[in-house]
Amino acid sequence: MSKILIEKGDITKLACDCIVNAANKTLLGGGGVDGAIHRAAGPQLLDECKTLNGCRTGEAKITKGYNLKAKHVIHTVGPIYSGAENDREMLASCYEKSLELAKKHNIKSIAFPAISTGIYGYPKEEAAKIALETIYKWIDSSNYEIDIILMCFDSETQNIYEKYIKKENN
Repeated sequence: MSKILIEKGDITKLACDCIVNAANKTLLGGGGVDGAIHRAAGPQLLDECKTLNGCRTGEAKITKGYNLKAKHVIHTVGPIYSGAENDREMLASCYEKSLELAKKHNIKSIAFPAISTGIYGYPKEEAAKIALETIYKWIDSSNYEIDIILMCFDSETQNIYEKYIKKENN
């Protein structure tokens, strides 16, 4: 049975099969979690990302983890929040496409940051609802067992996720 866990800390230090990078469209590093993952993984990550020809919003691509404890990094590009209906669809797609890639590569544990809630300005509460709704829907329909870690950078995000996680999960 799949499990969803909520943790607070540094996603780059997590020992799991895969961490998800909230990347920009170039996949060449940036600020926030993206920059932290690139710094921790080392220059080989940038070299591999250069071969991927970027990534569209709502899509996902996979690389090796290099110097990270995680074996893989799934890079997904969240929407820059504008309040439009397709923001919701694009954010949900980030989680869905990342989980599909994890399944395709037989990944058994994956950690997500709070995609688009940093510089991209997505309201944390709405983003958490979308993330959990999408993850639960995917688990119910995928017939694949995976441990999903929602890695929170701060207590505010952790508290929001804990408010919306299904109680029967624990």
